Amino acid sequence: MSDTGRPRRPSYREPAALEALGEGSDPIEQMHAAHETAAVLVRAGRAADDPEVLARLIALTDEIGLSTLAELWSTRPARSLPGALWRLYLLREWVQRDPETAAREYAAGIRFTEPNHVVAGVDPPGPDEVRRVADDILRGVFAGDLAIALERAAAFCLVVTSGRADVSEGTRSARRAARLQTLAADLAACARLWRAGSLE
Repeated sequence: MSDTGRPRRPSYREPAALEALGEGSDPIEQMHAAHETAAVLVRAGRAADDPEVLARLIALTDEIGLSTLAELWSTRPARSLPGALWRLYLLREWVQRDPETAAREYAAGIRFTEPNHVVAGVDPPGPDEVRRVADDILRGVFAGDLAIALERAAAFCLVVTSGRADVSEGTRSARRAARLQTLAADLAACARLWRAGSLE
């Protein structure tokens, strides 16, 4: 509120003014950049008929680093295109770095959630197989049905969540399982949004 008691309209700040205040860039520009880069990446991947391009998109974080994608997409809502892509790449990164744990938790979760196991398609549930499925999910984003790729990722997370609850103990493990369950719900919601033509 101003000194006169009337609310003031927010003012647009030039990038130089934001930098002077210690803000590196305009938040609106960052939001637009996140959504535009996500849309361009998906379009480019789906338009390319080149296995090498597809392989590079799947392994994007190996080339540019997870932190680069974090800067672009990690602050966007979970139920948005950049939010969904960020979570898919984050899931792949975890599986690539710790396939033994991912496979162990996945294997333990199968008996609790057989339908999700069928959708996720990890068979047999070993380290190499979970790595392959993590890549296959991203392959589906760029060269298949994006909604199905999101549903596979959600199913994979639900199987792992069930297994984690069974083989791990402690508050930290319970928190990680809860986060994975939330991730699954967000990815499934994104699949529905994509089918409705409203995942942006």
